[in-house]
Amino acid sequence: MVAKNGEETVATLFETKVAKGRALYKLFSATILVGIILIWIYRLVHIPRRGEAGRYAWIGMFFSEVFFGLYWIITQAGRWHVVYRRPFKGKLSESFGDKMPGIDIFVCTADPILEPPSLVINTVLSLISCNHPAEKLSVYLSDDGGSELTFYALLEVSKFSKYWIPFCKKYNVEQRAPEVYFAQKIDANESSLKQEWTSIKEMYVGMRNRIESAAVKGSIPKEVKDQHEGFSEWNSKVTKQDHQSIVQILIDGWNPNSVDIEGNRLPTLVYLSREKKSGWAHNFKAGSMNALIRVSSEISNAPIILNVDCDMYENDPDALKDALCFFLDEKQGKSICYVQHPQHYSNDTKNNIYANVAHVINQFELSGLDGFGGALYIGTGCFHRRDSLAGKKYSEDHRIEWNTANDNTNGRTVEDLEEASKVLANCSYEKGTLWGKEMGLVYGCPVEDIVTGLTIQCRGWKPVYYNPSKSAFLGVAPITLDVALVQLKRWAEGMFQIFLSKYCPFLYGRGKISLGAQMGYCIYLLWAPVSLPTLGYVIIPALCLLHEVPLFPEVSSFWFAPFTYVSIAYTIYNLFEDLMCGDTLKGWWNYQRMWLIRRTTSYFFAFFDTISRQLGLSEMSFVVTTKVVDDDVQKRYEQGTMEFGSSSIMFVIVSTLALLNLFSFGWGIIIVVLDWGMLEEFVLQITISGLLAVLNLPVYEALFLRSDKGKIPSSVLFKSIVVASAACLIPVY
Repeated sequence: MVAKNGEETVATLFETKVAKGRALYKLFSATILVGIILIWIYRLVHIPRRGEAGRYAWIGMFFSEVFFGLYWIITQAGRWHVVYRRPFKGKLSESFGDKMPGIDIFVCTADPILEPPSLVINTVLSLISCNHPAEKLSVYLSDDGGSELTFYALLEVSKFSKYWIPFCKKYNVEQRAPEVYFAQKIDANESSLKQEWTSIKEMYVGMRNRIESAAVKGSIPKEVKDQHEGFSEWNSKVTKQDHQSIVQILIDGWNPNSVDIEGNRLPTLVYLSREKKSGWAHNFKAGSMNALIRVSSEISNAPIILNVDCDMYENDPDALKDALCFFLDEKQGKSICYVQHPQHYSNDTKNNIYANVAHVINQFELSGLDGFGGALYIGTGCFHRRDSLAGKKYSEDHRIEWNTANDNTNGRTVEDLEEASKVLANCSYEKGTLWGKEMGLVYGCPVEDIVTGLTIQCRGWKPVYYNPSKSAFLGVAPITLDVALVQLKRWAEGMFQIFLSKYCPFLYGRGKISLGAQMGYCIYLLWAPVSLPTLGYVIIPALCLLHEVPLFPEVSSFWFAPFTYVSIAYTIYNLFEDLMCGDTLKGWWNYQRMWLIRRTTSYFFAFFDTISRQLGLSEMSFVVTTKVVDDDVQKRYEQGTMEFGSSSIMFVIVSTLALLNLFSFGWGIIIVVLDWGMLEEFVLQITISGLLAVLNLPVYEALFLRSDKGKIPSSVLFKSIVVASAACLIPVY
C-alpha cells in the first residue's frame, strides 16, 4: 500500500498495453480472407471432370488450400489482440521492501551424459545467487538420472556458493552463471576486484575440472565420498531405472548458521532423485515436477514456484522481482496462476540457421494469446502460484498473506525433513490419488506443460506472458539439424495428441476460456497435421509440371489475382513482421527453409506416430536431446553451415523433395523455352518449384559439393535420387 494525501491507495505493480496498429491489421487480414475464399471457389468451380488429366491432383490441391485457409484463420488468434506487460520493480520495493514471499526454484535434469553436470551447475549457481532474500529462496535439483555424479556436482556447488554469492552481490554481477561471466572481458580497474576476480575464477575452474574429471572416470574419488554421508545412497544395486528415493539437503537455508564467507545467510539447496522401480509409470518430466512440488512443500513450501530446464541459466538477477510484480498486484494479482517468459538461447547465431529463436512467436503470437487470457505454459522459465499448480480452483475469496514468514521446518532436523520427503517421492505415493490428473502436472502427454497450462486456466486462473527487453533466462539451442528435428517431432507429436484427447481446447475449454484462447492453443496443437497440405503443395505441383498438367489459372484470368495477392501479400507481411521483431533478412529466409523442412519431416512423422499411438500400435516415449557437441560441429554452426551428417530418414525426405523440385523447375524452364505460350499456364507452378529449389540450395550443397562430416551421406544421396527419379515417372491422372 502507498500513502497519498494521508490515505492508503492500492499500488499498481504492472500495466498492460494493447499493441498499436491492430485495426489496420484486421483490415489487411480481411482482404486475405477474401482472397482465400476466392481460391476455394475457383477450385470448386473448375474441378476437372472424371477421366480428365489432373482430377485427383486438383482435389489434393483443394484439400491443401482449404486446410491452409482454415489454419490461417486459427492463427489470427495470435495477432488479433496483442498485449504487452510491464512490471514496476520500483513500486514493488516501496510496497514490500524485504518482506517478499518465498520462492522455490525447480531445476530438472535427466541424463548426466546428454546433460553434463558442468552445464547443470551453471544453471543452479545463477539461480541460487539471484537478487532475493536468501532465507526465502530455495533451489531444488531433480535428477531423474539418479546419478551420483550429478549429486557430487551439486555438493561442489554448495561449497562454491559460499564464495560466489557474496562476490556477485558485492560487485553487482549481471551474469551469474560463472561460465558465462568468466568468458566475458571484465574491466577490473579496482585492484580489489581484480584480485577477487582471479581468486574466484581459479576456484570455479578447479571445481569444474574436478566435476569433469569425475565424469570422465565415471566415479567419485573415495576421499570425497568419505566426507559426505549422502554418497551412501548409491551402491552397486542402484541404477538409473531402479533406485530408492534420494533426498539430500545440502544447504539448510532456514538455519541461521548456514552462512557464506561474509556471514550472510545462504539459500536452501536440495538434491532430489525420485524413486524408480520397474513396473511403475514414471511419467517423464511431469512425474519429476510433481515429486518436486510435494518434496518442496515438506521443506520450504514457498507460495511461488519457478521451474527451469537444467541448461537454462538466469540471465537477469532481478527476474524474480519482475515476476513478483504480477502476483503481488493488489487488483489483478490474486487471479494470476503463472507468469511465463519466452524461451531464448545463449548460443543462437545472427541469422538463426535452424530457426531456434522464434522471433514472431515470442513477440507477437504468445502476446496475442495473452490478450485472450490464454498465455501458454511452455515448461521452462515459468513462475507458478503453488496453489494453482497443485490443483486448486480459483476463487475470488482466496487470499494469501504474502508477507508472513513461513517456517515449514517446525524445528525438525535436516535428517527428519529428508526422511519425510523421501516418502513423498516414492513410486507408490501417487497411487489412488489425483496427482497427474487434477493435481500437479498432467500425465499421459509428451508436452505435459501445454496441457497443464490449459487445465489450470480452465479452473478459473489467469496466466500472464511477459517478454522483457533483457531475456530473463537463456538456454542452449540445438546446433545440428538432426537434434533440432527430433526435438520438434516430440513437441508436435505431444501437441497433436492433446488435440485428439479429451483436452482438446474446443471441447475441454468450452465455456471456461475464450474462443480466442481456444484457437490460440490450436495454432500449435495442429503443427503435425499441417504437414499434409504442405507436402501436397511441395509434391503435387512439381509432379504435374513434369507431366505438363496445369493446376492454376492462366495469367490473363481473373482467378489469377487471388492466388498472387494472397501469396505475395502474406509473404510481404510475414517478412515485415519478422524484421520488425529484430530478425535479419537472411534470418527470415532461413526460417522459411526450416518451416519447409519441419513440416515435411518432423511434423509429418509426428502426425503418423500420433495416429499410430491413438490406434494402440505404439507407446509414448520421451527423447532427451543432447547438449554435447564436438568442436567441428560448433564451428560449422557458428559459420551458419547446416549440419546433416547422418543417414536419418528425415534427411532422405528432405533430399528427395529438394531433387524433385529441382527436376520440376528444370523441366518447366525447358518447356517454356520450347513454347513461350506455355508460360501463361504454368507460371505459378514454375514459380513454386523455383522458390523451393532456391530454398534448398544448402541441401544441394550438402548433397554434391561439401566434403566435411556435416554433409549428407552418399547413402542418402543414392536413395533420394532413386525415389525422386521414380516419382518423376509416376503418371498424373
